[in-house]
Amino acid sequence: MRSGTVAVIGRANAGKSTLVNVIVGEKVAIVSPKPQTTRNRIMGVLTREDRQIVFVDTPGLYRERNALTGRMMKTTEDVSKETDAILFVHDGHAGVTEEDASLMKKYASLGAPMLIAYTKTDIMPVERIPEDVKKLNEWGVEIDVIPVSARKGRNVKRLEDALCALLPEGEPLFSEDVISDRSERFMVSELMREKILLKYDKEIPHGVAIVVNTFSRRENGTYEVSLDIVCEKKNHKAILIGKQGKALKETASFARQDMEKLLGAKVFLTVYVKVREDWRDREGLLKELGYGEEE
Repeated sequence: MRSGTVAVIGRANAGKSTLVNVIVGEKVAIVSPKPQTTRNRIMGVLTREDRQIVFVDTPGLYRERNALTGRMMKTTEDVSKETDAILFVHDGHAGVTEEDASLMKKYASLGAPMLIAYTKTDIMPVERIPEDVKKLNEWGVEIDVIPVSARKGRNVKRLEDALCALLPEGEPLFSEDVISDRSERFMVSELMREKILLKYDKEIPHGVAIVVNTFSRRENGTYEVSLDIVCEKKNHKAILIGKQGKALKETASFARQDMEKLLGAKVFLTVYVKVREDWRDREGLLKELGYGEEE
């Protein structure tokens, strides 16, 4: 049996979380078309008879703008240095640049075997693929490139098999019923943040953190969840709530439906909006809001 960890890295919006969710077969990471959707390292575990691949989904490679994004980039760097293999996910639809090639070579130089998943091939001309691979080769990228479409499932099994071949032989790292290292409480907070990313525009979603105050199961099997949406400015709070609370009600309802799918039970959800000014640049608040140093 082959067993090991695979760091999933790449630029923001390359499709990392979508690809991990498709390979694992369960939603282990939230997805949105906005940068900074993934803030923490999140494991998705695929177990088959002959393999266990532990995917470590990391924050997208992103320009450091504040203390939060600085921590996110450190997480990606740290994971890449301690893994058995690296999967560099590249948005094929966006084309390739010399800067992309430099990033790929940087992570390939860390020592772990690496593959490139060239994603979103379902929304681009197929003749572009060999052209881009040729460009990467000319820029010194000597790494296997596998074109995939997570949405269509195209070449996903081929990618899985190629990653498996890079892993060492050994015992599974997790029992076969484990699909993620994250708790239901964590996933509830992430589902709330995902809906905010999808509902609101511009800077507001990026300046939001979720704090779960209550996560308990009643005797009848239903869940009681109380959480805070923490934003950075008073005017952001007004936008999040909306006229007569309409925007917040719609977002909470949207999130509650996915929470019930995750938990397999009815959820009673209570949501509050609070302001903590400039929390993304305040180290003490980052830790308080769940963005402390990860073990």
